[in-house]
Amino acid sequence: MSNESNSDEIPVTNISDNKIDSNDLVQEPKSVEPEVKDISKLLELEKQKSSEYEKKLKLVLADFQNLTRKTQTDIENGINSKINEFALDFLKIYDDFVRAKEVFSESKINSEGLDSILKNMDSLLQKYHIEPIEALGEIFNPNFHEAISIINDPDLDDNTITKEIRKGYISHERVIRPTLVEISKKG
Repeated sequence: MSNESNSDEIPVTNISDNKIDSNDLVQEPKSVEPEVKDISKLLELEKQKSSEYEKKLKLVLADFQNLTRKTQTDIENGINSKINEFALDFLKIYDDFVRAKEVFSESKINSEGLDSILKNMDSLLQKYHIEPIEALGEIFNPNFHEAISIINDPDLDDNTITKEIRKGYISHERVIRPTLVEISKKG
């Protein structure tokens, strides 16, 4: 047996450094002009895509801002409606305290403690932006007042409020309870 057949070596073929295959060479393009046109077209397409994406992004951002505002408004309205609901129940109790104070005053009973409670109740109403509707002497406005009686008085203009029967209130620029009033008619 010969040494060549038992060898673990792989035969290597030497290529001359002087021989260069023409297929191995990279040929220079004859003209770069078509390439520039292609790049210009691609650039224009990318500009259009970018412009479209920018428009879409602006629309999505506007939708998001509108949704944020609507959500904020809905939350505020929900909170305000619950405050108004509570305020209506609270005002019934407040009216009872006011009537009790009037009775105590008429009976010459000391009402200092009741005055203090009413003062605290007034500050609570102010804290939650619940303001009384001033009606006495004003002209009747159906948005703020509810007329439950009419008196004839030739000295007053028609629809002048002559008496407040129950105080009305506004919360966050909305009437939560109209003022019950008596109005005048000339004839």
